[in-house]
Amino acid sequence: MRFKTLYIFVILIVFQLKLTAQTYVPDNNFEQALINLGYDTAPIDNFVPTANINTITNLDVSAQNISDLTGIEDFTNLISLDCSQNLLTTLNVSQNSLLTELYIHNNLLTNIDVSNLKALKILWCYSNNLNTLNVINNTSLISLVCWNNNLSVLNVTNNTALTVLVCEENNISNLDITQNTALNRLQCGNNTLNNLNLKENTNLTYLTCENNQLTTLDISENKALKTVICSNNNFKTLDFSKNSNLSYLDCNTNELCTLNLKNGNNSAITFIDFSNNDFLNCVVVDNENDDFSTWQPTNFNNYTNTVETCSVFVPVDEIDDFIGTTYTLPTLTNGNYFTESDANGTPLSAGDVINQSQLIYIYNATVCDSNESNFYVFITDSDYYIPKYFTPNNDGSHDLWQVIDNTNVINTISIYNKYGKLIKFLAQGILEWDGTFKGNHLPTDDYWYVISFNTGEVLWGHFTLKR
Repeated sequence: MRFKTLYIFVILIVFQLKLTAQTYVPDNNFEQALINLGYDTAPIDNFVPTANINTITNLDVSAQNISDLTGIEDFTNLISLDCSQNLLTTLNVSQNSLLTELYIHNNLLTNIDVSNLKALKILWCYSNNLNTLNVINNTSLISLVCWNNNLSVLNVTNNTALTVLVCEENNISNLDITQNTALNRLQCGNNTLNNLNLKENTNLTYLTCENNQLTTLDISENKALKTVICSNNNFKTLDFSKNSNLSYLDCNTNELCTLNLKNGNNSAITFIDFSNNDFLNCVVVDNENDDFSTWQPTNFNNYTNTVETCSVFVPVDEIDDFIGTTYTLPTLTNGNYFTESDANGTPLSAGDVINQSQLIYIYNATVCDSNESNFYVFITDSDYYIPKYFTPNNDGSHDLWQVIDNTNVINTISIYNKYGKLIKFLAQGILEWDGTFKGNHLPTDDYWYVISFNTGEVLWGHFTLKR
């Protein structure tokens, strides 16, 4: 009987202890926040009844000037904790193993151990002083926001469920996201990245990678992309031809030579800025005649619908063919003289005297592209010059069959095809033909001319049209 009475007494004592168990909360601001939430009563005594807090699932004590969160370990049923915008330098959440959401941003933390939070889905720890962050065990993470810290390494290869990764404003030089195939938002700007492999991230819709050291960006597999901010890198070429959903692009301040925006849906672009790319000759678009007045820079006009035509925007001087006894090369503004195409052969200089017939090239090159023109110097003592061929291909070279009459001795020229049909009649002063008949381009062939001189003499001959 005495044993039974003793047993009941012990049970009552234990029950009473449980009812009166207290959690130590040394930070007055933390306790005041719990009082305000109804989990404690005044006055502040640095203790909170454990029974009042160990069943709480959601706790928000953000922006309360808390510098010590000791006592949080007794919140054993917490699923969501928001202690952001405080003055925390340390935080122990190892006992809060049920947490799925943890918001600790805008504190003074240098380290956070989340290795025991296997259920964690959301971790926002941005704007702290974190030197390291280990999320290898947090395989359920879908959102990791850790920008504005001191991170140099970030390993997310185990976090295959990630849909949001924001790691801007750190010192990360390498970021492997090849395992994060569910990722739809990536913000990794303001780091020291020199490579970024996005081929496996086909669900990406939002990408920012500005202010890095990237030289290439292959987004050909990222067809869902809508927003791209990649300014202040070292890109020489960007190709968005596969990204028909693109609506926002900022690629200013790079080293672009080529920008291909021909994606079949330029009308969807609401903002674009490719300013401060000093070597950019042209931008390839769907329709070069569209209105681009809202695109930046607004004074850019070199739009084309084919990559191959970009070189025509490199300025190069053009000089008419010359016929005479000698020719002195004039000073050039855009380009240099050469005796062969593509800056080959012998370089020539302004002031050089040409006394032999030859084709001379003017070649101009920028960092990105080149362009050239040519002209023919025909050295002769004759009163006139009759070309033996021409190539009407609209390439700026020998597009016209043009007879040069130095002393106005020619009256008319009649041009015939090989069957004797009159194709073109040229009157004095207009001694050129473009290779057409009634608006139609004539084929490659030999054609005959009859030249009537002012003296009444007649000269027959032939020339070749080459296409």
